[in-house]
Parts: sequence; C-alpha cells; structure tokens
Amino acid sequence: MGLSNWLLFCGAALLVTFTPGPGVLLAVSNSVAVGPRRTVFSSLGAAVGLFALSGAALVGMGTVLAVSSTAFTALKVVGALYLVCLGIKQWRSSGHARAPVASAHANASAPWRLFAQGLGVALTNPKAILFFSALFPQFLTPGESIFMQSLLLTSTFVVCAMLSHVFYVLLAQVLKDRFADPARVRLFTRISAAAFVVLGLGLLRVQSKAV
Repeated sequence: MGLSNWLLFCGAALLVTFTPGPGVLLAVSNSVAVGPRRTVFSSLGAAVGLFALSGAALVGMGTVLAVSSTAFTALKVVGALYLVCLGIKQWRSSGHARAPVASAHANASAPWRLFAQGLGVALTNPKAILFFSALFPQFLTPGESIFMQSLLLTSTFVVCAMLSHVFYVLLAQVLKDRFADPARVRLFTRISAAAFVVLGLGLLRVQSKAV
C-alpha cells in the first residue's frame, strides 16, 4: 500500500471517527460518570470490537449483510435495542446523580462492565461492518497481502477512533466545572440517555446499501 493511499485513508478515518456517534457518546458519558481513567476500559472494549468487525468484514460478513435483508435487519434491531437499553439504564441512574467523584454509577461500574459496554456498542453497529466492507477495498493494493493491508487499515482506524475518544473526553474535562453541580450532572446524564435512545432508533433507519 502506497503512502498516499494510507494518508488518504487517514483523512477519511479521522472524518468518520471525529463525527460523534455511539462510541464517542459512551466515552463522554462515562468520563462524566466515572472519570477519564476508568473510561479507558470502555474505549478499549470499543477498539476490540472494531478489530472484530474488521475481521468479520474480511471474511465476508459485510457482503452477507448487504445482500441479506433478514440478517441485516436482525443485527440492526439488536444494535438499536442495545443502545436504547443503555439509554434507559442511564436515565434511571440519573435519579441518583451526584458530583462525578461520588456518583453511585461510578461505584457500580466495574472495569469489565465498562469494557463490555464499549465492546457491545461497537459489535452491534451494522453500519460499521458495512463501512469496513465498502471502504477497505478502495484502499487495498492488488498483489499485496490482503491480511497485512487490512491489519494496517484497521489499526489506523482504531487509533483514529481512540484519538477521537481522548479529544472528547478531554473536552469534557475542560468543562468539568460545569458538572460540579449535581443538578447539571443529572441533566447531562438524562441528555446522554436520550441521545442513546435517539441513536438506537436512528439505527433502525440505516439501509444495507447506505454505506
């Protein structure tokens, strides 16, 4: 793969990953609820999920989802329900919201649970699988190892995704004084909960030919 192709892919990956989506929203929400250090676990889960999706696309799942409306609809519904459930859970926790350090949500979120959240958000997004399936072939060089090129592109995409998480988490920390008031914490939690529900419902509108 040539350097120019890789740089072009970097630009596309940065544009996609810095556009706020479920992963970014989860990172920011966890940053406010449990602090930036523990948010790393959910971001790591998202990274593992992206590698898994890339592998799935490599073996043809993206093609299956593109041609099978039943498979695509099933995964789409699962992803939507997962995001809606996350939103409902956050909305319920907002009733107990305090300052971030003393949040009841922070005490209840073990590292493995945060990791599972990030993994679940990534794995249940069919649009991500179709993104890998549609975008990767455009940057692959014929005659070279498909596996190594896919590994390079996936690693690049994951790094861009992690950079976007860091950016938005740091932005949340810059604004952390606004979250010193429990009422504002509660408001933010409810807004993010509603956003998860909206994203989940919006996922139902994704078409298999959209990417």
